[in-house]
Amino acid sequence: MAHSQKKWVEEGRTVLFVDESGFYLLPCVVRTWSPVGHRPVLREWVSRDHLSAIAGISEAGQLYLVQQEAAFDGEGVVRFLKHLLERISGRLGIVWDAASIHRGEAVRQFLADGGAERIELAMLPSYSPNLNPAEGVWSYLKEVLLPNTICHNLSQLWHTLVDAVRRLQCDPDIIKSCFQQPGCY
Repeated sequence: MAHSQKKWVEEGRTVLFVDESGFYLLPCVVRTWSPVGHRPVLREWVSRDHLSAIAGISEAGQLYLVQQEAAFDGEGVVRFLKHLLERISGRLGIVWDAASIHRGEAVRQFLADGGAERIELAMLPSYSPNLNPAEGVWSYLKEVLLPNTICHNLSQLWHTLVDAVRRLQCDPDIIKSCFQQPGCY
């Protein structure tokens, strides 16, 4: 745990690791079982339509997630930070990568307009997904809860993802396990 995170724990802050990911209509294909002699077949069509999600997880096993149809930009990140402030009392420590949407004008303005009273940010080293335990949430959702899932439209994908996230939120031990070996789910 880095110096700032230790300080945050001493201050009583809720520490969250935050990351973004995309969920496509194309299925995340994984190895599966089928009756002998019957190869499993997924019938889908090529589409780049997707949902974007941003999540924050805590070592206590909490998961906070927001999804939208457009890719996240600075304004979307600020909406997520406001979402966290509405749901979590007290002060927050946010650990995330150094993506431009995290360092942009929208986030800086949000902090200057009062967000910094409750939120303090820490950046992971440039492109270091192996250090962010939130990556484990994406792996678990895509490879365990949603493998080989075919959705025919974004509405169906939206509801499928919401159901999967609710199942994950009901099992905080899985979220806690993401902190045991970040990037190695």
